[in-house]
Amino acid sequence: MNNVTPIKNPGRLEMMRIDLQDSLRKSRIEPQNLSSFQRILLTTDGTVTDMLEAKLWEGIQIVKLYQEKITTDTLIPYLDVGVNTDILARKVLLQGKDTGHNHVYAESIIVPDRLGERIRTGLLEAKKPLGLLINEERLETYREILSCDLEKAEEISEHFNIAPDANLISRTYRVFAHQQPVMLITEKFPETAFK
Repeated sequence: MNNVTPIKNPGRLEMMRIDLQDSLRKSRIEPQNLSSFQRILLTTDGTVTDMLEAKLWEGIQIVKLYQEKITTDTLIPYLDVGVNTDILARKVLLQGKDTGHNHVYAESIIVPDRLGERIRTGLLEAKKPLGLLINEERLETYREILSCDLEKAEEISEHFNIAPDANLISRTYRVFAHQQPVMLITEKFPETAFK
């Protein structure tokens, strides 16, 4: 007698977390066409830096491309932020320390007033990834995946040495601490990476 449980939806990924299911269902990404590690990067609620270091067996550093403290002139609903709120906008690369290879491009909007002093100082002065700063502070967080998608690399292509019309895989999520959203992050990497 065969005790194998039949697969309900061949080719579909059934996940326990509703936010992950919804984000993949709404995207143009076919999860079965991704490598295992690409799927992990899209669906993790852990720190991407740690995963990259474990996968690549190389230390990861951040390269700040842009960072500015600004005051909002519009609402940012995903962060529950109104007009005239101070935020920190950042664009960084997660880069191999030994190889200098860029693995992930990330954009983030952070509400500094909702974070402790050490994390705020670390964001402005240190060259540490967000996840490491959060871990060092032992800040309890929750990540909610908002979307996953395929998009053209365009101007980001230069950081990965790929054509502007090459695809990037992206995900956007928000980070909660103290029961309020503190960060909105979008991470992108080439569709051909981590195969």
